[in-house]
Amino acid sequence: MADTYRIATYNTELQRRGPGLLLRDILSGKDAQVLAVADVIKQVSPDVLLLNGFDYDADGIALTAFADLLNDYPYRFALRPNTGLQTGLDMDGDGRVGGPRDAQGYGRFAGQGGMAILSRYPLDADHAQDFSALKWAAFPDALLPTVDGKPFPSPQALAAQRLSSVGHWVVPVELPDGVINLMAFHAGPPVFDGPEDRNGKRNHDEVRFWSMYLDGGLGTPSASGPFVILGDANQDPQDGEALKDAIRGLLAHPLVQDPLPKSEGAVVAAREQGGANASHQTDPALDTVDWKDDPAPGNLRVDYVLPSKDLQVAGAGVYWPVEGDSGAASRHRLVWVDLVFDR
Repeated sequence: MADTYRIATYNTELQRRGPGLLLRDILSGKDAQVLAVADVIKQVSPDVLLLNGFDYDADGIALTAFADLLNDYPYRFALRPNTGLQTGLDMDGDGRVGGPRDAQGYGRFAGQGGMAILSRYPLDADHAQDFSALKWAAFPDALLPTVDGKPFPSPQALAAQRLSSVGHWVVPVELPDGVINLMAFHAGPPVFDGPEDRNGKRNHDEVRFWSMYLDGGLGTPSASGPFVILGDANQDPQDGEALKDAIRGLLAHPLVQDPLPKSEGAVVAAREQGGANASHQTDPALDTVDWKDDPAPGNLRVDYVLPSKDLQVAGAGVYWPVEGDSGAASRHRLVWVDLVFDR
C-alpha cells in the first residue's frame, strides 16, 4: 500500500505596504487577491505548502487568519524574516540610511514579504534549523561585491550583511510514513543594482547555499534523511538575468532530482505574449512566473520543488490554467510535486 503526499511552493505576492494591512485584507473577506490566492491553494490542495511573499507578524495573526480561511491546515510555521530588518547602515550605496534597501532584506517594514509553511501534518519546530542570520561574508567562497577593488558599499555594510534576503530554513514535517526535511527559502532578485552586481552575486550565493549545505560545507551537519528544497530562487537556468551556475549546480546536485513540473497554460502564455519569450531557451512549459515580456525578462522558471533522489515522485505540475485569470492571484504560479511512500 502506498501513500501520496503533495508538496508545493507558492509565491503569493500577498505582501502589503504597511504592517497589519494583510491581516485587514484577510479579515475583510472580500479582498480579491486574498480570495484568488486561497482559491488556487484549494484547487491544488497540497498537503504541505511554502508561502513566499506573505507578511510576517510576531504573533502569527495574519498566518492564522489565512489558514482559517483555507480551513485545511492545522499546522503552521513562520520565523522572523530578514525583510525590513533595518541595519542602521547604508546598504545600497545611495548615501542614505533607513530605506527599504538598507534592511537585511528589502522591505518597507520588518517582516514584509516573509515566508510561512502550512501543513496538514505536524511540523517539528523544535528541530528546525534557521540560517537566516548567517553573514554573507562568512559564506564559503562568497561572491562579495566590490568597486575598484574595495568592498561595496562599505566594509562595515558588507560585514553586517546577512546572506538571506528572506530566510533559509530546514523544517522537519512528520508525515505518517516518515519525516521529510523541508529546505525552504526565497532568494532576492538578481537585478535592481549597479555594475557591482550586488544583488546578482547575493542571489547566486543564496541559491548556492543549498548545494553547500548538502555537501556539509557550512560547518553544520546537514539534516539526515529525505528532503525537499522548495521556494523562489529568482533564477531561471537558461533565461533572464542571473549568475546561473548556482541554479544549474543545484539542479545537477547528486542528491537532488528535478521532477520538471510543467503546465500547458505556460506554453500558451509564452506563445500569445511573445516579446522576450520568443528567444527563451528554457522549455516554456516549465515557466512559473508571468513577468512583463517587452521589455524583458518575460516568463521564467524561478520557483522550484526539488526532492531528494531517495524519494519517489508520482507527479508534478505548475498550476497555470489555460482558461481563467489565475494572474489575479499572483504573477507567480503554484508549483507542486507528489511524493509516494510505500508502507
